[in-house]
Amino acid sequence: MNYQDEWLLYEAGDDIDEVEHRPPTEEFLFYQAVASGNVEAVRKNCEQGRFVESEGVGVLSRNLVTNLKYHFVITTAMVTRLCRQHGMELEQAFRLSDFYIQKLDDIHSVEGVQSLHDEMVIDFTEKMRRHFRSDTNSKHINACKEYIYSHIKERITIEDLADEFGVSASYLSRLFKQETGVSVSAYIREQKIEVAKNLLRFSEYSMIDIANRLSFSSQSHFIQQFREAVGMTPKKYRDEYYMVQWEMSTEPENTEKK
Repeated sequence: MNYQDEWLLYEAGDDIDEVEHRPPTEEFLFYQAVASGNVEAVRKNCEQGRFVESEGVGVLSRNLVTNLKYHFVITTAMVTRLCRQHGMELEQAFRLSDFYIQKLDDIHSVEGVQSLHDEMVIDFTEKMRRHFRSDTNSKHINACKEYIYSHIKERITIEDLADEFGVSASYLSRLFKQETGVSVSAYIREQKIEVAKNLLRFSEYSMIDIANRLSFSSQSHFIQQFREAVGMTPKKYRDEYYMVQWEMSTEPENTEKK
């Protein structure tokens, strides 16, 4: 019997109906969190032990440790490609991937694979965070971006930032515009819209849920801001892009190694 025949028997069997995979929303948002440098979200996912939970996860090997290793390789491959798409240098991304996958050879326990997984995703995430903040040398502006990033779900004002860093609002406003080319309020809006886009693509949150999560004053205000920034309404964006997640780069350089 060949593998195709064996698959047909397996597919027709009773056991396959008992296996249900997790909905992809959480997985997509996790990969996006890594690629966008969201250390807090990635660390929280690791602390919850989501990687080693078996419910809703495909069984790739009957051996528990080997099964986790296979999932580790898949996660590493997806993280590598998404980080590459978001700006990580090609060679750095692939070398980092190779380094962590090679480390699997010396690990023979569930706890060891989980620990390596957490170290790997946090390493990628921290590198992406530094990448997104490498375009300015000002201590105050870097700190502002970090604060905005960490409090993106809250309502943030220039006065909040000025108080946080002990400078005047007018000084911080001028400096931010000088170094980034946009106002503080425009930058905050841009970051909120980016998060909203991910939620529209990879979650099932309603428009009002997203507006509330990101502290827009109302659903209508969120829709207006989104339309101005993206050129379409949130509903249209979701209709076009929901779960269209793996638009992997087709650059020739990306296909040489992997």
